[in-house]
Amino acid sequence: MAMYTIGQFSRITGLSIKTIRLYHEKGLLRPALVDEFTNYRYFNDHNVDTARAIAYLRELQFPLAEVQEILSEFREDTEVLPFFEKQQKLIQARINQLNQAATSLDGVIRREKEVLTMLRQLESDIREKEIGDQTIIGVRWKGKYSETGKWIGQAARQSGRSIRGAPFNLYYDCEYKEEDADIESCFPVSGLTEKHHQKARVLPGGRCLSLIHKGPYEQIGLSYQRLFEYLQKKGYRAQTPSREIYLKGPGIIFRGNPKNYLTEIQIMIAPQNGGQDERQDGRQD
Repeated sequence: MAMYTIGQFSRITGLSIKTIRLYHEKGLLRPALVDEFTNYRYFNDHNVDTARAIAYLRELQFPLAEVQEILSEFREDTEVLPFFEKQQKLIQARINQLNQAATSLDGVIRREKEVLTMLRQLESDIREKEIGDQTIIGVRWKGKYSETGKWIGQAARQSGRSIRGAPFNLYYDCEYKEEDADIESCFPVSGLTEKHHQKARVLPGGRCLSLIHKGPYEQIGLSYQRLFEYLQKKGYRAQTPSREIYLKGPGIIFRGNPKNYLTEIQIMIAPQNGGQDERQDGRQD
């Protein structure tokens, strides 16, 4: 069997001498012979096959530890097949995970762009607009307004990776309540699994007044005042539930600056020909 110097072996395999020495030190590629006097390494055809196998596995992004495992445990091509099949499944799972992460990032980018657009529209103030039906997952609860964060977190857990927009609250009361406020914390969702389908429902759209409130939640009453003044001026009647969409608020870890919080308030406008006896605009007869 022919024997090759390390330089010749390097030319044959396409591996640098530095890499060959590294693989020798790691126990991946043992020379056929090491001269006991000169310490020169000599390689044979079997070493060539091993080097090519290592190069192939490295091209497939196998770490050196796994390459060593393959070379030490598997002696025939048929034995390597189950290992490759296992690696293929792991790689596919990783691809799926990255695709899900990319989808989530798309949602984050889209929401940030929406926030920037709305920031530019702040000067336009109150707008009348049509909003479409949307599929949501919500958690309805009663309590203090300050408990919103906890319930939005629960809605997020129930929605999982199906979330497709900013969180929002539906307010079913016609007035401010210090205790026992009737609220539903929600997320818009899509691409639902069978498990999530059971929790989802369609929130009807309609015509609404919209105003972006910039600043702390404690000052949001001023924005409601402007909306109610507009309602009276136009002769509209409000319809519950009203909505608060939290475009920019405190994060999970950092609260951020409350002066920069952005909340879109949406007050639904009751149909002019409503025909309903129940008042939904906060007045009491």
